[in-house]
Formats: sequence, structure tokens, C-alpha cells
Amino acid sequence: MNHTPTLDWTEDGRPVTARWRSEAGVTPPRRVEVVDDTVTADEAYQLACGGTALLYRGDYQNARQLMQAMARRVDRPPHRPRRKPAAKDAPAPTPAEGFHKHRMAQAQRARILGMVLIPLDADYGIPLRRAPDVREACTEAWGAPDANPSVASLREILGLIGAHEWRKKGVAIPALGASIHPWYGVFSPVRGEYLQLIDQAPLPATSLAFDVGTGTGVIAALLARRGVAQVIGTDRDARALACARENIARLGYDRSVKIVDADLFPEGKAPLIVCNPPWLPAKANAPIEHAIYDPDSQMLKGFLNGLAAHLSPGGEGWLVMSDLAEHLGLRTRETLLPWIHGAGLVVLARHDVRAHHPKAADANDPLHAARRAEVTSLWRLGVRPA
Repeated sequence: MNHTPTLDWTEDGRPVTARWRSEAGVTPPRRVEVVDDTVTADEAYQLACGGTALLYRGDYQNARQLMQAMARRVDRPPHRPRRKPAAKDAPAPTPAEGFHKHRMAQAQRARILGMVLIPLDADYGIPLRRAPDVREACTEAWGAPDANPSVASLREILGLIGAHEWRKKGVAIPALGASIHPWYGVFSPVRGEYLQLIDQAPLPATSLAFDVGTGTGVIAALLARRGVAQVIGTDRDARALACARENIARLGYDRSVKIVDADLFPEGKAPLIVCNPPWLPAKANAPIEHAIYDPDSQMLKGFLNGLAAHLSPGGEGWLVMSDLAEHLGLRTRETLLPWIHGAGLVVLARHDVRAHHPKAADANDPLHAARRAEVTSLWRLGVRPA
């Protein structure tokens, strides 16, 4: 049975079908209107808000400008109804309420802007005027063309292009003295403070280490650079595994670092086990967000509950995590500490660093108060004595 999603529409009086591509698993729009450069931003915005997708047949650069104009309308909706003043005794929204409102706004923004669609030929070429050559970027993300035309949102195409550029140029990692090249769909190590902590914490041993949830392989590479003789990095995502292996080989650590497909821990025990789980206990809206959002803290709990059984005697587990969830009211320190204790673990030490990413200093960011207070920590955990 063929489960490949398709998009159906009518064009020039005849029915048309094409493969529907969506990394986030978005359902194909039910209503599609073919548009060109004559459509206005207000018309496009109204159609998108009403659930009608716009299949663009004009100039590619004009399509980009249209989506940018729609984004301005999403961010500053016209004719916003006047709000009633809040009652004087009305409670202020909690940080958690503010976070969930922000996430809902993000999802709504993505839904509306995702209604601008771009056709793709069987070889991933875009049959629009002034369109860039995205064939290599599409092949990196989706694999070899399957000889069928397809349709994707312009927003997704722009994401492919951006990921392709990051993969080519790489992301400079000062602690490594080199660059990491993230693949499409694999979260980029743009937060340098947690790598700074891993680079500076005292190693309990240099014989063997596990990197649980390796992603791009950046932590495994950093441990190898610090002199750990053997590092085993684990992941379950096929893209992450391939990305990590490529990065490790490019950096010249493939003799000391092995990347394996495993659910959290590899087989055996190690004197050092490092994990940088997703920091926020919330639902991801897209696959790449699984590196940020961890529903019900499942990966965090899995790491803590399995750590004691995989640590060598006297070994340490390094939990690298921001306290942003605490400032947003999504998880408390009083919740985390019993999880550690209940897993048979003890806190040996904790190393902290203030967040220094751009959003921490952006007063216009909806989560600015929480980001400004954010601290990233490396928790050094050991097995609690019986």
C-alpha cells in the first residue's frame, strides 16, 4: 500500500496530483489556489488564514517577498480588535502560560506562512523564474529524486537552502578549534556555553566515554580532543548518525570515536557518560525540535534511570542542561533533584555558566525574562553509596 502523501488541485480546468513533501509531517492542504505575481499580500494572507494554500506560478523572488509581507501581517495583524482592559484584580499570566501562548503563536505563524507552495520538477528543479538551483540541497535532505514532480512549502525550501549552506560552511566551535557541519534535520551546536563547560570540567578518566544522544557528534569530538582514548556516541536518528560519522571523520577522530545506533546507552559500562538532553519538557512542532523539546522529560528521565547501571565504579555521569525550563515554570528544581536521588545517584559537583546567546539580550523576545535569568549547568553525577 502506498502511503506517500499527495497534493491534489485543479489547474487550467484539469485535475493535477503531485507528491507532497513536508519534513514536519504537515497534512496536505485541502484547498489550493494557483496564483502568480498579481496576487497581493493582503489577498494571500486572507486565503492562508482561511486554510487555502497558494501554489505559486510566478517569479520565485516575488514569492519570497510575498511570504515576507505575509509574515509582517502575521506578526502585526491588521485591524486588531481592541482588547478590553484587564480587571485590576486579574492575576498576571504565569511564565508557563506565557510560554505556551508563545508556542501557539509560533505554530500559527508556521501554519500560515507554510501555505505558500512551490512546485518541484522530478529532478528537484524549481520551474519558476529567477529560482535558485536547490537540487543538491533537496537531495541532501530527501535523498535521490524519484522521477515524480512534487510540491513543498516555500518555507520548507528556504529551510533546505539554509541547512545546505550550514552543511557546506560549517559552524565554528571554539572549544574544538574547528567547525562542525550539521545536516538538514540535525540540530546545530549554536549554544557554545555548554561546550565550554564540557571542555573545562575535570575528566574522571581518559580511557572510555559514552556520548548519549550525539547529534552532530560535537561532544564526542570534544572528548576525543581532550584525550579520551575511546568515545562511543549514540543516537537513534539516521540523519544524526550519518552526520556525526561524517563530522568525526572530517575532524580525524574516526579511530578513537565510534558512532552507533542505540537507544540512549550502548552496551557495557564507562567511567564517563555525557548527555545533553532536550532542555524543555514540551511537545515538538517539527522533527528538528526534538533536540529542544522533550515531552514529559522522557529522555532526561531515561538517562538518569539508566545511568547507574552503565557507570564503571567511581565513574561520573555528566548531565548538561539549562535551567530555562525552571524559569518558564515547566519544571522545578524540586522536581529534578528527587529524580536524581530516585535513580540511585548523587550530585558530586555542578559547574554553571550564564547564557550568552543573542536572545538572552533581546528585550523584545517574548521569553526575555526567562532567557536573561538562564544558567546552563554541567551536573557531575555519581552512583549513590548503598
